[in-house]
Amino acid sequence: MSFFYRILLKLMTFWDRLYMRVYIDVCKNEGLKLGKKVKIFGQVDFGSEPYLIEIGDKTQIASGTRFVNHGGTTMTLRRLKGFSDVRIFGRIRIGKNCTIGSNCIIQQNVEVGNNCILGAGSVLTHSMPDNSVFSGNPARFVCSVEQYAESISEKNTEYPRALEKDRRLLKKWLKENLPHEYKATKSYRRKQE
Repeated sequence: MSFFYRILLKLMTFWDRLYMRVYIDVCKNEGLKLGKKVKIFGQVDFGSEPYLIEIGDKTQIASGTRFVNHGGTTMTLRRLKGFSDVRIFGRIRIGKNCTIGSNCIIQQNVEVGNNCILGAGSVLTHSMPDNSVFSGNPARFVCSVEQYAESISEKNTEYPRALEKDRRLLKKWLKENLPHEYKATKSYRRKQE
């Protein structure tokens, strides 16, 4: 039975990749601008106006990310007296060498600078300057990319880098050798008024 599930999983993965490849080509034909060596992982939604999106070279976008180029809330507002002509449309620009984490929402009229990181699950409502890390809902400045790199290098995972050429060997090594270390519990205190 396990063999059947693995075959089914491979077919589903193949289908998902094919779907995204076709979807990206359709979006590019409509005007989506993708730089060189852009990586898109899993299902990403470029919205109903992909021609208003520009993504720079060597940027990677994780699965579940959604680009929102217009405000659907205007449907409600147009039903109110005096607001029948309200509309919201805007461009989205992502710079070069950026990482957009899983399940992010990027709203209209937002520009992400070069060398930026947007944390998983973030809702980006305002622009990000170059070399910055933002996270949260709404996304806010966390630190510079250099500060983030320093904090990551302190916790760097050491393993034989040659294993990166063979994913199966790397997986085996990590499974057998990666220590069982977890982040400490963090308590938050409520502000007293």
